[in-house]
Amino acid sequence: MADMKKHYREIQKVLWIVLVLNWAVAAAKMIFGYISGSTSMTADGFHSLSDGISNIIGLIGIRFCSQPKDEDHPYGHKKYETLFALGIAAMLLIVAFNLGKAGVVRIIKPIVPHVDYISFAVMIITLIVNIAVMIYEYRRGKQLQSDILVVDSMHTRADIFTSFSVIVALVFVKLGMPIVDPVITLVIAGFIAHSAFVIIRQESAILCDAVAITDTKRIEAVVLGIKGVKSCHKIRTRGRLDDVHLDLHIQIDADMTMRESHLLNHTIQKEIMSVFPQIVDVLVHMEPALR
Repeated sequence: MADMKKHYREIQKVLWIVLVLNWAVAAAKMIFGYISGSTSMTADGFHSLSDGISNIIGLIGIRFCSQPKDEDHPYGHKKYETLFALGIAAMLLIVAFNLGKAGVVRIIKPIVPHVDYISFAVMIITLIVNIAVMIYEYRRGKQLQSDILVVDSMHTRADIFTSFSVIVALVFVKLGMPIVDPVITLVIAGFIAHSAFVIIRQESAILCDAVAITDTKRIEAVVLGIKGVKSCHKIRTRGRLDDVHLDLHIQIDADMTMRESHLLNHTIQKEIMSVFPQIVDVLVHMEPALR
């Protein structure tokens, strides 16, 4: 229990650090975007703002999923992390729609933005910050096996692409082609929508009990290496990558006593969970072997 609390505290620490950096970046982009009249820079600022909001959603999600098992939740609360990751994706789709609408309006009613060296400096500095944040959050997400951190880093990765697109838009505005600014805004909206759909596809697979471990041959080899197991079949896995539930069928000697089969069951569970630490629950169905 103490290890799990420490695990979730580490995830929360990462989210707080990323939240502060994301909102600092968002403030810089939005302020200078409004001052210069650049819709692409302002749109990118809102994208960074949504990064911060997703961090808050992540913090709330971690608060829920860190709760221990109880009578109403005998399998724990870890799927709350998956649920809140889907909430981040839904928020991204809303942001993408609003930015796309703003880009279309600016194409219909064009305004020439004011671009200077400060605009370029703001975008380059925030781009560097975004890259550092994305690498840090992604690596920590993989180390901590946290869906929310990995998904949130994908959100930031989209921000990197959009920030680079804004820099390109500013160059074209400076060259006398302001129409590129709202076009880039539409591109940004597309990046954000794509990120949302990737998250939805991954997280919905968990909620719909898609296969968690595709290489079942490795599981079969571990089980068949245990004395007393005649055969192994119907191997099924589901759950998050750090919270996999497994059930399988084995055949044993028909003359095996209940005590022997019970001990064998525990041995199988112990062996599987030692080789596959991501598996937290093993259900073994025992059948008499055909003579």
